[in-house]
Amino acid sequence: MNIFVGSLPFSLEEAELKGFFEEYGEVASARIISDKFSGRSKGFGFIEMPNDEEAKKAIEELNGAEVDGRTIVVNESIEKPKDGTRRPSSGGGFNRGGGGGGFNRGGGSGGGDRGGFNRGGGSGGGDRGGDRGGDRGGFNRGGSAGGGDRGGSRRSSY
Repeated sequence: MNIFVGSLPFSLEEAELKGFFEEYGEVASARIISDKFSGRSKGFGFIEMPNDEEAKKAIEELNGAEVDGRTIVVNESIEKPKDGTRRPSSGGGFNRGGGGGGFNRGGGSGGGDRGGFNRGGGSGGGDRGGDRGGDRGGFNRGGSAGGGDRGGSRRSSY
């Protein structure tokens, strides 16, 4: 079973992380994720345990435990699909996927009043104006639709 471990102290080493889990059974691998530019820990990692019962016991016991003054989060890691997607795009903000709204590199339309800078792709977008309405996705590049509601209220007339 693949296990996610979050809120780790930045000074924690992989061997130490592995040691916490070895108390509950065999650990196939322990990996702390680091920033590719600075090399500094990002504060989370993954543990691979071949025995699911031992892994579940470790998750139950270690979730919420304190390590060097930090309360860690431990849960089963959900594997991302083989095609590389994690979850459906919701449009808006710097997505290289979804539809309507500003700065899209993907085409299409998007049913609102703030389209602009679209370059190819689908349709859709998020309503970011409350009672004003309109799509204001922002910096999307390609792909298909989505919608994200950013709420807020604006004057409906000027």
